[in-house]
Amino acid sequence: MSEQNPYEKLGVSEDASFDEIQDVRNRLLEQHSGDAKRREIIEAAYDAILMERLRMRQEGKIKVPERIRFPERLVQSPPKESLSPREQSPAWLQRILDKPTPADVLLPGAWYVGLSAISVFYQAGGEQILQLLLVLGVGVSAYFLNRKEGKFGRAVLLTLIGLITGLIAGGLIASGFPLQVQLLSLSQNQFATVATFVLLWLISSFLR
Repeated sequence: MSEQNPYEKLGVSEDASFDEIQDVRNRLLEQHSGDAKRREIIEAAYDAILMERLRMRQEGKIKVPERIRFPERLVQSPPKESLSPREQSPAWLQRILDKPTPADVLLPGAWYVGLSAISVFYQAGGEQILQLLLVLGVGVSAYFLNRKEGKFGRAVLLTLIGLITGLIAGGLIASGFPLQVQLLSLSQNQFATVATFVLLWLISSFLR
């Protein structure tokens, strides 16, 4: 037995394909599952054939299957789960973004539509009515934000940031496009107030 070459030990021809050699090796290992010495001979013959095939491949005599040359390619990487835009956003942004229910969007939206309508169509009170409406808008935003997380201080802080940003941005837009604002039959303060209500609605609906 010791004088046999690896192919004879496995009982395959020297021109056998790799698949054939592998099938024979697996079958022999199964047949001699209880014979450790015989299994060692089979494994040694298989390794010898494998090394010979690799050497012949380096010499350009045969073509070795890709799975022999690069066995790591057979290991399939786990499929990557597609992330939603929210999950792809930075961690700090994920902590403040909310997934609102329809009620979380519609309820504050109804309040701000009403406040915006009053600020646009009720002009008898002038600046005082706008200030009162802004106070109500701040209360609405703080209420809906606090209802989500129960963090009143955080709700007030986000609301005040929205209030200041809305008034500044609305005032800048109104002063930058006075003709367009006048075509809407709005004063600059009215436009800034409505812009603030839009921002407060976004904050109270989509932040937490």
